Amino acid sequence: MNISQEKKDNLNAVITINLAPEDYATRVDKAIKDHAKKANIPGFRKGMVPAAHIKRMYGKSILVDEINNLLQDTLNNYLNEQQLDVLGQPLPKMDDSKEYNWDFADSFEFNYEVGLAPEFALDFTSNDKVTQYDIAVDDETLAARVKNLRRSYGKMTNPDVSADDDVLYAELVQLSPDGSVFEGGIVNTGSIRLDQVQNEEVKKSLIGLKKGDVLVFDVQKAYNNDAARVAAILGVDEADAAEVKSNFQVTVKNVNRLDEADLTQEFFDKLFGEGEVKTEEEFTAKVKGEVEMMMQQDSDRKLQNDIYKYAVDKVSFELPDEFLKRWLKATNENLSEEELQGGYADFAKGLKWTLIGNKIIKDNSIEIKYEDVFATAKQRLDAQFRMYSPQPLAEDQLAQYTVQFLQNKENANRIFDEVKGQKVIDYIRGVITVDHKATTSEEFAKVAND
Repeated sequence: MNISQEKKDNLNAVITINLAPEDYATRVDKAIKDHAKKANIPGFRKGMVPAAHIKRMYGKSILVDEINNLLQDTLNNYLNEQQLDVLGQPLPKMDDSKEYNWDFADSFEFNYEVGLAPEFALDFTSNDKVTQYDIAVDDETLAARVKNLRRSYGKMTNPDVSADDDVLYAELVQLSPDGSVFEGGIVNTGSIRLDQVQNEEVKKSLIGLKKGDVLVFDVQKAYNNDAARVAAILGVDEADAAEVKSNFQVTVKNVNRLDEADLTQEFFDKLFGEGEVKTEEEFTAKVKGEVEMMMQQDSDRKLQNDIYKYAVDKVSFELPDEFLKRWLKATNENLSEEELQGGYADFAKGLKWTLIGNKIIKDNSIEIKYEDVFATAKQRLDAQFRMYSPQPLAEDQLAQYTVQFLQNKENANRIFDEVKGQKVIDYIRGVITVDHKATTSEEFAKVAND
């Protein structure tokens, strides 16, 4: 067997593997004998089929399988021995000029294209600057959070007339341009939440309604052409919702109102646990602390995203783009050319970040320990459970759920990658300068997705 590498440039190479009959004969003979022991062929007792018979019947397919297995083993061992840092996976290079008889006496030559990871240096210093936003909790944001909490534990009533923040349970019927009911059009019965109506004129028309009232409703105007909200109201797919131009006839079936819970000890205990909060002042302070924590989390997410963007833009190196595009097409049969070209830039940024992160981890001997993975998984599960109940799970029960969660390989790999990414962010954050900027929640919302 002979294996060699030809570098096309710093990012692309071709690996050639030459196989002679003596390289694969022993493997193929063994595979044929193993097959004979397991074969169940009429006219022969099971396990007593002659190897020669198996060779005549299945020899070529066994030969192909064993050569493929040998090639894969050889290629993997070569990459490890040569310590080649490849991107994606080697791609077989087709050569129609080569034809083989597959008669157990052929010599074979196989070529594989590989994309090589680029070499690059990191030079993050304190001269590199990223902004972190310190978000102040304003009275309006705090009041909105208090209102939502009180309504979460409030009582549903059915007032005679609708008011701001009520919910209309209504039938919506699609209309023709002349105002008549559109035969075969969209008909749906659902809830219209007034606090979600974005157009003030439309919202005003929904206030003061009572059971049985009928009005014309411009659904696109109401939600500023938000296809997701229109789809939810009409009970159709988003794609169909985006195409809707008609008005709808709304017939009010009922008016629902969620009254806010009273600030009683029973309410405090349900929300925070028995005896944790005893006064309205303590309640407000507790909610404010939670809002501050949520805003801090939003600020941290923004900072991490900005560090990611800054690092990818700052560290300059090229990728074997054409090879990677071929690899993506080879490993994703349903990937169209349009999807490939449209999504490749984001893929390349993600790959670039991975390479930067791997270098930081390696150069600084950063460890990713099991206890870090366990702690992160535990936090994620705790947050999920709290979405359904404000009362936290007992520590031993949460730990048991975490162990079960990490027994799933996909879950474990995802959390491992998350921890790894966080350690890379923490390293960069510790090297560069983070400037703090005070802002309001309203101003932060304008830059949050930049």
